[in-house]
Amino acid sequence: MNKIIRIGTRESQLAVWQATLVQQLLAKNNISAELVFIKSEGDVDLQTPLYEIGVQGIFTRSLDIALINKKIDIAVHSMKDVPTQLAKGIVQSAVLPRASYKDIFVFKGELSSINEQLGYINGEWLMVNQTLPTIHHSPLTIATSSIRRMAQWLNRYPNHSIENLRGNVNTRLRKVQENDWNGAIFAAAGLERINLRPENTIELDWMLPAPAQGAIMIVCREADDFCLQACEPLNDTATATCAKIERDFLRTLLGGCSTPISALAEIKDNNIYFRGNILTPDGKEKVAIEKILNPQQANDAGKILAEEILLNGGQKIAENIRYAK
Repeated sequence: MNKIIRIGTRESQLAVWQATLVQQLLAKNNISAELVFIKSEGDVDLQTPLYEIGVQGIFTRSLDIALINKKIDIAVHSMKDVPTQLAKGIVQSAVLPRASYKDIFVFKGELSSINEQLGYINGEWLMVNQTLPTIHHSPLTIATSSIRRMAQWLNRYPNHSIENLRGNVNTRLRKVQENDWNGAIFAAAGLERINLRPENTIELDWMLPAPAQGAIMIVCREADDFCLQACEPLNDTATATCAKIERDFLRTLLGGCSTPISALAEIKDNNIYFRGNILTPDGKEKVAIEKILNPQQANDAGKILAEEILLNGGQKIAENIRYAK
């Protein structure tokens, strides 16, 4: 009798889509699987900003417990939600090919009414040091629960206001329409995967993503050879390599995902292009790094890049964030 792999997933539409994708990929390899729904802490408390409730692991902890207690066999996560240190006894079994890593801005009303305030002219983002037309506008109000997005937005637009926005993507889209905000920030991959990306969106090309944003991770118990072998063919080496660099960068700096740290590694022309930054939550201070690496440097790249940014001003920001908690 063939074993049926129990796939643990949160109940949100996006989480179910991701788990179903894994189920379908396993089926192509003649491996049967079923979905098991687990409610996470992040789905229960939809009011408190994520950075105030210790976001690290909030969307994965319940699934970790179910895995350890053998109620499920594998769990599927948006990789950016997974703590850089996995729970004891749980290992990464596969990383699927990455979708879009970009953040997008869902705006309300006509773009022409706010494009000058954003510096988005004729479909292009102005550089921050470029002078915008001298027109007096009221500051915009933008919604997000991500401290990373908040910090980068306030760094670029220090006079704007940020409102807290929690819930799954469906809930957040609805809240944008119900409130008098000018717009909100979303991950492109999350909306595109479930065909919910509205027409009134623009990609935030200047905003660096969360480490591993757009990637899906599968985890299982360390000693479960059957699941490890079943998931191995689903692993995308390029995505796994880039995500590891980004997550090592995050872990070396502060270790948590409730921090204003961004990272993006991309493989182009047999080289690894890396961009990363760390900001104060208010966006007033920022230290960034850009490097081109060869593939042989990939294994320790995230740690080395983080150490370099710490030596060049990041240490002060990291300490201020750590002591503020």
